[in-house]
Amino acid sequence: MVDDPLRRPVRAVRLRSVGDAELALQYRVVHGYRRAFRRAGEGPALVLIHGIGDSSATWAELIPDLARTHTVIAPDLLGHGDSDKPRADYSVAAYANGVRDLLTTLGIESATLVGHSLGGGVAMQFAYQFPERTERLILVSAGGVGREVNPVLRLVSLPGAHLMLSSLRLPGMRLQVGLAVRLMKLLDTDLGQDAPDLLNLVDALPDETARNAFIRTLRAVVDWRGQVVTMLDRCYLTEGMPTMLLWGDRDSVVPVQHAFGAHEAMPGSRLEIFEGAGHFPFHTDPARFVSLVEEFTATTAPADWSREHWRELLREGSPGSAWAPGGERELREASERSAT
Repeated sequence: MVDDPLRRPVRAVRLRSVGDAELALQYRVVHGYRRAFRRAGEGPALVLIHGIGDSSATWAELIPDLARTHTVIAPDLLGHGDSDKPRADYSVAAYANGVRDLLTTLGIESATLVGHSLGGGVAMQFAYQFPERTERLILVSAGGVGREVNPVLRLVSLPGAHLMLSSLRLPGMRLQVGLAVRLMKLLDTDLGQDAPDLLNLVDALPDETARNAFIRTLRAVVDWRGQVVTMLDRCYLTEGMPTMLLWGDRDSVVPVQHAFGAHEAMPGSRLEIFEGAGHFPFHTDPARFVSLVEEFTATTAPADWSREHWRELLREGSPGSAWAPGGERELREASERSAT
């Protein structure tokens, strides 16, 4: 039998309970801005990065289980949740820097990154900027691997978005939107699967400061044509880094086709599809999600990064289909959306 260097026996662990105090928000000031985060458990570091408009609260029900075998860090990204919301740089590269700096203040040198939606793009950018600090990647309905995105997000990226978001909080509007959501669910549409979670994101924008941060973040990654950044042109750099993709087959925000494209572009990656789930598969089936994360981290060795290997990958370039005859257009479109 051939020995797989990325596989190792399931480690023996001592399960421990997690108290409510560990799940409470904590705060660190980094570069003058308050960063909120949740920290729980002991063991190898597992960083949970939420999506746009969301917060660490999206992981709250999963953290106790994951924290039995890991040190779990779940930040509120700048501009989100209880973190400060300055007029700042909300690009994926800036978010990757922010995650690095928060982990540094917490004494965590390397970690497995779990990123959902925008957080998936941030996790990929973190791995690109700081490969020596990335042990594994777990990408959940991740942005940054295709142009398509829900038309509502494209609409919110246009001028006048502030007024549209503000109008959703007018008296009576919530009732009308709720009726529309129930209708979509009765019609069994994909958007109906995700609408309740998406409405929760709107409810998490209580004031103009929060809405401004949301729009600035969205416009850094989406315009009227769709997603404006990609990591597809650099996915070959994940060679040797354990990577798992988790996606709902009824995702109305980031189509499941993106999962198959990313899986093909990431050498040795693993793909798990949640049937019947939308953009939040960890809400639809939390038990399966936790089981997959625990099994993946227990049976794969952390990436063994070296400067020499990185140099070789960069010199060889992408071996993917974008270089094949007829693939020049795909490569050019991806390069136009690169996040450097």
